[in-house]
Amino acid sequence: MTINSKYTGTGVAIITPFLNGAIDFDALTKIVNFVIIGGVNYLVVLGSTGETATLNDQEARAVLSHVIQVNDGRVPIVAGNFAGNNTLDICQKISEFDFTGIDALLISSPAYVKPSQEGIYQHFMALQKVSPLPIILYNVPGRTMSNMEWETTVRLARDSRKFIGIKEASGNLIQATRIIKNKPSNFFVTSGDDEIAMAMVACGGDGVISVMANAFPLEFSQMIDAALVDDFKTAQKINLELYDLHKWLYIEGNPVGIKSAMKALGFCSNEVRLPLHELSEENYNHLKQEILRIEKSIA
Repeated sequence: MTINSKYTGTGVAIITPFLNGAIDFDALTKIVNFVIIGGVNYLVVLGSTGETATLNDQEARAVLSHVIQVNDGRVPIVAGNFAGNNTLDICQKISEFDFTGIDALLISSPAYVKPSQEGIYQHFMALQKVSPLPIILYNVPGRTMSNMEWETTVRLARDSRKFIGIKEASGNLIQATRIIKNKPSNFFVTSGDDEIAMAMVACGGDGVISVMANAFPLEFSQMIDAALVDDFKTAQKINLELYDLHKWLYIEGNPVGIKSAMKALGFCSNEVRLPLHELSEENYNHLKQEILRIEKSIA
């Protein structure tokens, strides 16, 4: 297996469960085992779905160490806690970090400062110089407020072998297809949006880093696996079966919705940390009803 093929299929952006304000490590253990048994191909820890922005350094390290221990080498682990808008600060953090048990880094382009395309390019080129691990680029303009254009992605992929793929979460299939068409052959393109994951695979993409796979890892993995072998009849059926749940997972933001889904499924509380707030009762009831419908249909 090549290093890039490890990230074909379904990655799951793991939530960080809380109980009475503290990290719920028992629930985290259950979730990690659940998604691995469900067939996901790799774990993404400490991303935005993991509420990393609200964790201090000690908590983030504890979450990562716990997932590494529970995983016990079963699937690759990608760490996502190296984002920021201070390039020098991130370089120093990477230089000093213990990466034992971690296979790759997922790093988003800088948020808030709205850099130019050249600024984004130079930011990532600085990070790859100090990183001992391969880097998965992350384009998520809905959070960063700046889009990494497809030309910049392809330029980075061609200029350093340290960049092995991209989590493309622009929601723009035209942009994703441009990357797929022009990228080096050993550079993978995975969807950062669950709703268009199957469509991106149909365009030549390599899979997804999924939020919903926390709750339905088996079904989401089966959908992506089917699409990857051109079995779109199966993939479309699963996609449509799950599709209405997307609305309720994101109606009040991520990870608010997926945490409520995991509560409804009995894995953990729906606690989030401010400035996030728990899902409203009305929307939670809608979400539970949709989960019950899905469970009945796949039973």
